[in-house]
Amino acid sequence: MYFKFVVLAAFCCIATSAEFTSYEGHKVYDIKPENTVHQELLARLAQNDVYDFFTLPRVLGLSARVLVQPEQQAEFEQTLQAAQLPYEVVNENFGETVAEERMQNNFFRNLRSSSRSSISFSAYQRYDAINSYLDQLAENYPSRVNLKTIGKSYGGLALRTITITNGDGNTNKKVILLDAGIHAREWIAPAGALYVIQQLVENFEENSHLLETYDWVILPVVNPDGYEYTHTNTRMWRKTRKPASKSCVGTDANRNFDFHWGEVGASSSACSDTYKGASAFSEPETQALRDLMHSLTGRAKFYLTLHSYGNYLLYPWGYTSALPDTWEDIDEVAQAGAAAIKSGTGTDYTVGSSTNVLYAAAGGSDDYAFAAAGIPISITMELPAAGNGFNPAPSKIEELVRETWLGIKAMAEKVEQKY
Repeated sequence: MYFKFVVLAAFCCIATSAEFTSYEGHKVYDIKPENTVHQELLARLAQNDVYDFFTLPRVLGLSARVLVQPEQQAEFEQTLQAAQLPYEVVNENFGETVAEERMQNNFFRNLRSSSRSSISFSAYQRYDAINSYLDQLAENYPSRVNLKTIGKSYGGLALRTITITNGDGNTNKKVILLDAGIHAREWIAPAGALYVIQQLVENFEENSHLLETYDWVILPVVNPDGYEYTHTNTRMWRKTRKPASKSCVGTDANRNFDFHWGEVGASSSACSDTYKGASAFSEPETQALRDLMHSLTGRAKFYLTLHSYGNYLLYPWGYTSALPDTWEDIDEVAQAGAAAIKSGTGTDYTVGSSTNVLYAAAGGSDDYAFAAAGIPISITMELPAAGNGFNPAPSKIEELVRETWLGIKAMAEKVEQKY
């Protein structure tokens, strides 16, 4: 209680010019379908853009979670009750949660703003702080760290990769490619990528075996325009920020890749959170990631993209319930990650193909990396929410990125054994 008072007091007098979107009165529902009829109802509801489904698993026994605005709540609850679909309100006022998260995050971020020696995991870092950290690593470890700008966002922000090596000068090693932040609001994903970077660079002695035959190429923020917008304006913004129509902005970058683009699980409506874009690779951010993938074809053996939330390790296909011929190879790697996390922390991860575990969604980066860029192991990792309505509270970041690293490290070790 004392801590909460201090945080609130610290920010009650700080003026800001930002116009934050209010989520006052929005509720978060946890819904557990008991049969296929329930699942089909939820799938139909998810097609309505007024409901913001955070997760919608297809596996019975796993809960869906959805954010509903005040004016829609009565009808939404009546629909669930009529279908005898069990639900629980897990957050009565999402607006309060967002406001508290913002205050706590700013409080802890400001406490560490004077330090550039390492990154802090007590707060979600802004784009500039992430870049400052990368710059400091390049300065401190010039033989093992190389930075590159692979493109720019629609808003002109640099898309920067960090290549991490063991400094032996071999420029033709195999590669693990990792990215995060395709969806703007998933703050824990860039935090997870930053922890991987820290472990490989600053904790090199303990993790040097991961760099003997592989280099790591990491793009910690794929969608910096959207990421910044969630910090300054609309917390639950998901898309890019390029205008999509006269009245709507942004494309779901993870529906914008040119592999079965637009076939299923993506919207043609420019205002939808899952808008596929006017064309495949309509966004400069997805173009840059595509080009990065192809530049590593032949060398890249493992593509890992970090998202949130839900404790899932997912692999192709996202456009169909069918599985690729080599699915068992990918599953073996994903299962190694899940087992390491379970052993280390007790957290359970669900493993399987995207369509069969969650939902069909064509145009994703993982399908494209596997099918078009020829990367044999391609996995989407959905990080936990730690019981919160969406992202983990700032106080939970370090605990979760440590847990995530257990899984990523185990998957990398399995890939090194196989390729």
